[in-house]
Amino acid sequence: MLDKRKFYINGAWVDPIAGTDFDVINPSNEEAFAVISLGGKQDIENAISAAKKAFETWAWSSKDERLALMNKILEIYTNRSDEMGEIISQEMGAPVDMAKSSQSGTGSYHIAAFIEALKHYEFERELRPNTPNDRILHEPIGVCGLITPWNWPMNQIALKVLPAIATGCTMILKPSEQSPLSGMLFAEILHEAGVPKGVFNLVNGDGPGVGSTMSGHKDIDMISFTGSTRAGSLITKNAADTVKRVSLELGGKGANIIFADADPKAVKQGVARCFNNTGQSCNAPTRMLVERSRYDQAVVEAKEAAEATAVDIASNSGRHIGPVVNELQFNKIQNLIEVGIKEDGAKLIAGGLGRPEGLNRGYFVRPTIFADCNNDMRVMREEIFGPVLCMMPFDSEEEAIAIANDTDYGLTNYIQTTDGKKANRVARRMRTGMVDINGQSRSSGSPFGGYKQSGNGREGGEWGLEEFLEVKAVGGWFPEA
Repeated sequence: MLDKRKFYINGAWVDPIAGTDFDVINPSNEEAFAVISLGGKQDIENAISAAKKAFETWAWSSKDERLALMNKILEIYTNRSDEMGEIISQEMGAPVDMAKSSQSGTGSYHIAAFIEALKHYEFERELRPNTPNDRILHEPIGVCGLITPWNWPMNQIALKVLPAIATGCTMILKPSEQSPLSGMLFAEILHEAGVPKGVFNLVNGDGPGVGSTMSGHKDIDMISFTGSTRAGSLITKNAADTVKRVSLELGGKGANIIFADADPKAVKQGVARCFNNTGQSCNAPTRMLVERSRYDQAVVEAKEAAEATAVDIASNSGRHIGPVVNELQFNKIQNLIEVGIKEDGAKLIAGGLGRPEGLNRGYFVRPTIFADCNNDMRVMREEIFGPVLCMMPFDSEEEAIAIANDTDYGLTNYIQTTDGKKANRVARRMRTGMVDINGQSRSSGSPFGGYKQSGNGREGGEWGLEEFLEVKAVGGWFPEA
């Protein structure tokens, strides 16, 4: 078993002072393959102290220094990308091919995007061309607590660590204790790249322990959190007494609106998108709304797509989905599938309770689809976070918009139609931070974040940099000095 008990504090790997052992479980076989330490109060105090001291100098580093460091990080990360994919696959269950391409690949993608964003970002600006004695200064907010989830570990670590470095902040990262080894490998990459002592620190821990200490600590100026809406609410409350900035990227219940004129492959592609990463994505299109004239055929197509979705252990190569992350998540999904069948009265057309045939060990879930749903059902309102899709018909554009927006969440919605005017019109009406039309991915540097209980703030590109900056207005500036 791998011994990964150390923390990365002030530029060195150190033994825990008040740590508690915690096993990291491979979700494909339910066996522990590594042990970490969950930090205690003195561990996090030491990390905060190191970050606070390092901020005194790193805050004044130049853009060129930060760019050079970020380019070095990207070079080393690229060389270790396959290694990163393998460890992500083992710790959270993403199929190894997908982990190497998508899971690990998001890290290099975001590092490169932040390098481009920083190149073009101006930290000092005139208020207006006719106000030469006014200056707007964008300055690092300070010491940042970064709390990241298990489902897309490198995606979220890169979206927080890189803009913090780019803006001159210092930080303490608490990766999820369910998938901590990718974060520790990332710490090795930063160390090799030459990140100055104390700028980046890593302390493993759980939410009630390290997470709560960070969010309530007077010497942490900002918390950036990705995870459940429930946890985000608790963090916000805990941070209130110190009036620190709290940036949240939380849950979702995305609607995928399929109009009658959509591409013939829209349903099949929607199922695949929902089941990607075993349904463990906050922006998954988990509610499929289909125009009634196409609905019956869509149900048939969705059933076929679900039954064609292979499920296998994460270490096997190929196109399949893996297990969900742990027993707690497995039980939650099973409970909600049962709710859909017995309480909601939804029509089960694929999957259901229990593990897929031939997989009697590991946290594997049957790819599941409910048809004939309505927005009063729990399965349509709660974030299931597994390979479960709910389908519902609609009769008009207005009804589709109303159904899509009738949710506590507001992260990502999806529109499928060949009518460009209709697509744009509906996109404007969506109460979500992001909208994808006809499977078109948003470009590098596009802001990621949501409305309502999906959080606040934005990650990625210039918006991601500004999350970590304070704005200072100066009057009486000497423009030639």
